[in-house]
Amino acid sequence: MSPTSLLIDNIGELTTNDESLEMSTAGGRLHGAAVVIEHDRVVWVGEAAHAPATDERFDAAGRALLPGWVDSHTHLVFGGDRTAEFEARMAGQAYAAGGINVTVEATRAASDAELDANLRRLVGEARRGGTTTIETKTGYGLTVEDEVRAARIAGAHADAVTFLGAHVVPAGAEPGEYLDLVTGPMLDAVAPYVSAVDVFCERGAFDAEASARVLTTAKAHGLATRVHGNQLGHGPGVQLAVAHGSLSVDHVGFLEPADFSALAESWAAWRSGSGERGTVATVLPACDLSTRMPLAPARELLDAGAEIAIASNCNPGTSYTSSMSFCVATAVLQMGLTIQEAVRAATLGGAIALGMDEDGWKDPRGFAQPAVGRIRPGARADLHLLEAPSETHLAYRPGMPLTAAVWRAGGRVA
Repeated sequence: MSPTSLLIDNIGELTTNDESLEMSTAGGRLHGAAVVIEHDRVVWVGEAAHAPATDERFDAAGRALLPGWVDSHTHLVFGGDRTAEFEARMAGQAYAAGGINVTVEATRAASDAELDANLRRLVGEARRGGTTTIETKTGYGLTVEDEVRAARIAGAHADAVTFLGAHVVPAGAEPGEYLDLVTGPMLDAVAPYVSAVDVFCERGAFDAEASARVLTTAKAHGLATRVHGNQLGHGPGVQLAVAHGSLSVDHVGFLEPADFSALAESWAAWRSGSGERGTVATVLPACDLSTRMPLAPARELLDAGAEIAIASNCNPGTSYTSSMSFCVATAVLQMGLTIQEAVRAATLGGAIALGMDEDGWKDPRGFAQPAVGRIRPGARADLHLLEAPSETHLAYRPGMPLTAAVWRAGGRVA
């Protein structure tokens, strides 16, 4: 049981992602600060010398504290293994979307208990690495029964569940008939278990017309939308996502000038305070490396004015890691981001991509939750303590086990 109230002080460097707090510098960094959590929320942030009395105290011993990672893109409900495919790819074989069907077969053959155990294992790994908020998708069942099963199992462990029936046309299916199934009986059956719908808009999967139909149908069901787009080459994914008001478009490895402009302009009205928020560009560094594709242009996206997120894309085929720390280090060392930009993208950026940066989002059980991605009064108490004096060490000491402690919703989970 966590104490009713807990003071965390002697923090070497506190990253809040909230520049409105007193004492904060660019990016919401504070020194000489403390945090108080009560039950599942942060209730106070400020100068350590003025911290209120609490039931218990945790000495951070001069280490850095930041928001827990928000992993906004994973595929964790699956069976089987694709080690051989990865080995072949490292030997020079090009990636294509067809490998998804290998996992589809293994997932259909797995029992509920096997899928649940594997999901719990992967979520546990992520928690121990500092991830406190996890989105995951269906997409390895591709029948009505199997997609509902995946969504139900995912909802027991993830913070958000996305329907990805439009992942690939399963082996032996006729594309038009399968699209009818995805946008009809399958979506109808899965909708009660999910908060969003995704589509793999890519060669070898779904073209622009089919993808637009998936997005339009999802919106008619009152569900948010996301898009896998521009992963394997230039394509319509980004433009479709922006046109349909999708929460995010993910991968974004191959972009035209018009794509940069569309993503940036989607935020113009919101930033001026006169309109809805735009579409987040989510980069997936571990996937780019594991498929030997060019790294997504994260630096150029930020410079263009886009909102970005960093996610793991943990899945058995193209990114079998849940290490957000690895993704952040890669974004700094190889994608041109500063450490503050990368940490923000992997915390607040992910929260924005999931629509969780403000109070009131619903978890898979239907309960309203406090905002994530920031450390400020009222936010969910999701905290990541590093075994380092500064978040800079995430890139300065890449690959090192730098997670010292993790709190999720006020409870110590690592």
